[in-house]
Amino acid sequence: MQIQGKVAVVTGAGSGIGRAVALELARRGAGAVVLADRSDAVRNLAGTVEAEQATHAEAFVGDVTDAAFRSEVFERVVRRYGIPRICVPAAGITRDRLAARIDKETGRADLYPIDAFRQVLEVNLVAPVYWALEMVGRIAQERSARGLKKWEPEEHVQGTIVFIGSVSSQGNKGQIAYAATKAALQGAAATLTKEAIYYGVRCGVVHPGFTDTPMVHALGEDFIRERILPSTQLGRLIKPEEIADAVCFMISNSAVSGELWTDAGWHPPA
Repeated sequence: MQIQGKVAVVTGAGSGIGRAVALELARRGAGAVVLADRSDAVRNLAGTVEAEQATHAEAFVGDVTDAAFRSEVFERVVRRYGIPRICVPAAGITRDRLAARIDKETGRADLYPIDAFRQVLEVNLVAPVYWALEMVGRIAQERSARGLKKWEPEEHVQGTIVFIGSVSSQGNKGQIAYAATKAALQGAAATLTKEAIYYGVRCGVVHPGFTDTPMVHALGEDFIRERILPSTQLGRLIKPEEIADAVCFMISNSAVSGELWTDAGWHPPA
């Protein structure tokens, strides 16, 4: 699938991996890049993209877990640019702490807050899946309107979804909710791979390791130096641009399927 000329939707585009993916898609000639985030930073990014690349960029500020916001974004984008063919729902959050610990004052077990688990679930799993389904649905509807049914290879790929997973999907101390959502994306992608190809849409997952983003730096520089870098073969954090390159590789090379690990040789101790 060619990136050039395609309409791409990227959530979480205000910073980190989402921002890098949006910039890389623009650099590779996407016809329009749609930037969704709850941060106003996407407005500045849209200006940067349009100033530096021959690519249209449009920013939408809102809650990616809000179905009405998602629908509004797609409605406006389809009217202005046409149906998106690339979807990278990169928005994500962490709410890290141990799953169960003993309160020193009461001696009772203190369990991971269920409200926090549900919040991480909504942002990291439910929202990405439904942003992806929104694109699949619109491609399916457009094909039906043209009397087309099962996709045939001669038509070329009609769309590509890339979820942002994580090395934490394999399990990581202190990340019961985050790890669960990232592992669940693998199941969602595997299912969409089987279903959405009926309409010519591919789906895969890129699993980043610890990346030089605000989310990782929030862990603390001492933690990064003592607990992350020694277990990373490259001895450094991954650059967001390196993750963006992997995402674009998965989009543009249709022979690449399943999951792509961009972990810089991450091998944590047991």
